[in-house]
Amino acid sequence: MHVLDRIAPEGTSATRLAGWRFLIRCGDRSLAAAETRLTPDGWTFSHFFEGPYLASTELALRQAESTTQPYQARLLSLPDLYMLTLWLHGDCASDGASGHPAATDLLVPLAPAPPGIAAHRPHRVAELLPVLSLRVTRPPLLGSPA
Repeated sequence: MHVLDRIAPEGTSATRLAGWRFLIRCGDRSLAAAETRLTPDGWTFSHFFEGPYLASTELALRQAESTTQPYQARLLSLPDLYMLTLWLHGDCASDGASGHPAATDLLVPLAPAPPGIAAHRPHRVAELLPVLSLRVTRPPLLGSPA
């Protein structure tokens, strides 16, 4: 999973690899997920969890598999918005542990998405990140009312 700590106003931002997420399946459905974190001794499982993002992740992955354009699937967390997206990176040969969202990459918000953001609707990075940057931009403080 990649994390976007800060969305730049121009809509481009660097990400950092924060861990790897694994879906734990039984038959044809996911029951839980496990996440890893990097420690001084290497990658280790940090926690297991369940919740709404499991089914949402599976749905987004099924949607991505039906596209004709090849993508490298990644998870992208936007902590400032409490938002998780499936990031469909267009450079399939790139190292999955590094990189940043390209303007033509797709972001698919997972449910539950923040108010006003449609879950499971793919958006080009060039279109979605500038909109999201407005949501995290803090308005200037005004003086106290007279």
